[in-house]
Amino acid sequence: MNIDMINFKEKFSLDELTVCESEFWVWSVRKVQPTIGSGVLSLKRHAYSLSEITKKESEDLVNLVSIIENTMKKTFGFEIMNYLMLMMVDKHVHYHIIPRYSETKTFLGREWKDSGWPAIPNLNAEVEEMSVLLNIKKNLRLICRIHDAIKRYQTDGSGSKLTFEMYS
Repeated sequence: MNIDMINFKEKFSLDELTVCESEFWVWSVRKVQPTIGSGVLSLKRHAYSLSEITKKESEDLVNLVSIIENTMKKTFGFEIMNYLMLMMVDKHVHYHIIPRYSETKTFLGREWKDSGWPAIPNLNAEVEEMSVLLNIKKNLRLICRIHDAIKRYQTDGSGSKLTFEMYS
């Protein structure tokens, strides 16, 4: 694994915050939560540019985005999803996933407001405590696992191939 990939994995705490992964992509909870459920969708191998991804990686991206949106809709009821590919600091193909809400959401006894609605998301939030991030991950993983199980059942086992850690 190249050093940029190692640094990316550490910076975004992928080992701790991964919700699920497909063959080529990893979906994780974002340490900074400008809105509840914000995440990072990153390519598993290192690439500096979107033009470097393969056809298979592109197809896999579309499948995982569908799973993310279904999971996020069922978990937090977002209204629209923003995908930001900035790569100014972290030069690796990844998207910041920012679910958008016109109304305040309550989670873990706390109110979460989308202060940028309906314009550009306000990305100036603080890094969340790991316990909060792990609770977000836990809730997303539960819904994602249910979604994956239903899809596999409906397609006789040939549905999406997601993987999950064996521990919470």
